[in-house]
Amino acid sequence: MKKIILLIVICLQQFGFSQQLTQVSTIDALLSGHYDGVISITKLLEYGSFGIGTFDKLDGEMIVYDGVVYQFKSDGKLYSAEAENTSPFASVVNFISIQSWSFTNINLAEIETKIDSLITNLNIPYAVKISGKYSYVKTRTVPSQEKPYKILAEVTKTQPVFEWSDQTGNLVGFRLPDYMKGINVPGYHLHFISEDKTKGGHLLECKFDRAVVEIMPVYEFKMILPENSEFGKIDFSKDRSYELKKVEKE
Repeated sequence: MKKIILLIVICLQQFGFSQQLTQVSTIDALLSGHYDGVISITKLLEYGSFGIGTFDKLDGEMIVYDGVVYQFKSDGKLYSAEAENTSPFASVVNFISIQSWSFTNINLAEIETKIDSLITNLNIPYAVKISGKYSYVKTRTVPSQEKPYKILAEVTKTQPVFEWSDQTGNLVGFRLPDYMKGINVPGYHLHFISEDKTKGGHLLECKFDRAVVEIMPVYEFKMILPENSEFGKIDFSKDRSYELKKVEKE
């Protein structure tokens, strides 16, 4: 199996397909309240057609799926993001399925454990796509913020939370290794988008009737850092692990 995957990767590279994960800013910058957009949606799509992030002023959750950027806002509606909109934090790749597995009657924690037991290298990033029939989905988003910005852990205390049953859709995101702490979200970071493109958000919890998991290992990483004075004033010596846990899982 390893040889087959390696051959696929080599063929993709020969045809100019980039496996590079491109990231805008850092998760610790976002946690500290750096919400001003630094890259346009048009420019972001030059780096990848699949991924997740947020928008200028923290205005909703971003889902990049099949080359379209969607914005799930605090009104509970999913929009196609405007090209001139910007993002303060995002991660994108050009996704192609390298390995896949199918599961039935499984929850989010169980499926993450299953994936971890099946991949052979836990110390590289993976792009993760999960297509499924859900008996239950719980997501959140955040409303647009105004300066002076509160830190993200304060913003999410009043985040809108959405729950649905009997849904069909996709999870889009990444599984990242522990050494990316402070740079991005270690472990799984997934956003939901419904098949009918009306629902979405940052995934908090779900239960699958059936699920197809597809992953792509990533061996190249590019970071685009903000070119502004505010970024230069952030104290990156602070450990924000507790804040990240509160923001991601609650």
